[in-house]
Amino acid sequence: MRIDAHQHYWRIDRGDYGWIGPELPILYRDYGPSDLVPHLQKHNLDATIVVQAAPTLEETAYLLSLSDESQTIAGVVGWLDLNDPDYLLHYQRFSKHPKYVGFRVMIQEMPDANRILEPHFIEALRYFAEHDVPVDLLVVSHQLAPVIELLDQVPGLRAVIDHIAKPRIAGGVLEPWKSQMAAIAKHPNVYCKLSGMVTEADHNNWKREDFTSYIRHILEVFGTDRVMFGSDWPVCLLAAGYEDVVEVLTHSLPETWTQHDDDRLFGLNAKGFYKL
Repeated sequence: MRIDAHQHYWRIDRGDYGWIGPELPILYRDYGPSDLVPHLQKHNLDATIVVQAAPTLEETAYLLSLSDESQTIAGVVGWLDLNDPDYLLHYQRFSKHPKYVGFRVMIQEMPDANRILEPHFIEALRYFAEHDVPVDLLVVSHQLAPVIELLDQVPGLRAVIDHIAKPRIAGGVLEPWKSQMAAIAKHPNVYCKLSGMVTEADHNNWKREDFTSYIRHILEVFGTDRVMFGSDWPVCLLAAGYEDVVEVLTHSLPETWTQHDDDRLFGLNAKGFYKL
């Protein structure tokens, strides 16, 4: 099974996508499964993991309803507010759906990323670690220090770093991102999505070579068994088309890359991580 492990759908009139407005005209429209199918077919992709794009329980329910209608949706990564005393009730409700595969923590949106180290937050993630629940971590490179500490305190967490932690690709900045991602990769239950890179580059003037050092480093420290391809479509359209996103990744794969490695990157690892 070939899988795009990270993409989004939304319907603007639902009203909970505050970050998408008329100032982003290419995103300020509805995107659904029928819009993505031609891209999936072109790249022989069988299915996707659709990921929440709004911090609401209602959007998670909406995405699950979409998954009932579309065979191309293999799994839904929803949203949970771990500061909500009822987070377990919401998780248990969603987890009854066969295509609910986990939830995402939006560290990126936190004014202070150290909030993830508060006792109640650690306690919540320890529960999910004990129950082997997949957790996506949306984080920006300057927030990696508390993420490292979090993983040290919850060492069994089944987690995946979205968008290679959004390093400063436009500026060609590698450190301390490079060292911090190597530290994160030492946790055997932590994976990394090779996704969301084009929007961290110069949107109008990026070159495929801009991404090579970042991609090669992730492959080196995580290995071929803990990486996943994700398009981040349609957000990627701010900087590149679906075809470009695939080419950026394949251009930077090492010369020693095998068909087995390709199968893992483009599906098998996502299938295992999300227990499809």
